Amino acid sequence: MHLLIVPWNPNPEIFRIGSFAIRWYGLLFASCFLFGYIIMRKIFKNEGLGEEVLDRLTIYMALGTIVGARLGHCLFYEPSDYLRHPLEILKVWKGGLASHGAAFGIFFALWLFVRKEKKGYAWVLDRIAIVVALSGFLIRMGNLMNSEIYGVETTVPWGFVFLRDNQEVPRHPTQIYEGLVYLLIFFLLYRMYWRKKGRVYQGRLASLFLILVFTARFFIEFLKENQDGLPKESMQLNMGQWLSIPFVLLGIAGLYWSLKNKKPGFVEK
Repeated sequence: MHLLIVPWNPNPEIFRIGSFAIRWYGLLFASCFLFGYIIMRKIFKNEGLGEEVLDRLTIYMALGTIVGARLGHCLFYEPSDYLRHPLEILKVWKGGLASHGAAFGIFFALWLFVRKEKKGYAWVLDRIAIVVALSGFLIRMGNLMNSEIYGVETTVPWGFVFLRDNQEVPRHPTQIYEGLVYLLIFFLLYRMYWRKKGRVYQGRLASLFLILVFTARFFIEFLKENQDGLPKESMQLNMGQWLSIPFVLLGIAGLYWSLKNKKPGFVEK
């Protein structure tokens, strides 16, 4: 008997005027950049950097995140459909964004940024890791409001029945599990940065981010309904898990590099 089952059926739209609607997912996605900008402005001020550099970084981040997330969804999860209809890739408003694709996009965009601005790659990755962890929490809350990316059937007393998707049995609210993990990682990285006033060894924060986020993602995927269209089998790895493994390995390599080289986080002017 399920005493605490949550019947979940929120309206994904905050309000609508004619054909124009503001959705919770869109608001939470946009808030990633707002809160990220506020946090990064404080970090840049601590390190004596001007807001004009931050403005340019924000543009690179926005383009890298959106383009990478969209291409990641289209090429990792539904390649045959989108290759047959490539113009559909441009229709971002129809939904379909992948966090692994966003990670690739961010790596590439930041590489372009540091080449242009003559900054250190590890330096910018460490600072961006803090705000990306918070963004992961906000985006998963958006998924929750959309009643998407939920878990498999469960008997736990806090299971959610996703009524909007015509579900009749309780399922793991994996959006909440994943979101809370990302929020804890954000607080950890944020505290590490300010405890050292930004003088954390280069690569330390970004490496911990990759290890913690994608290890959590790997294990939470076992509780999710598959997103890649393949049948769910016991202990079978899905696309999200396969894509998480190289990021964890990259994080381990980055942590080794950070511990070995012990480069200062930044040099005060």
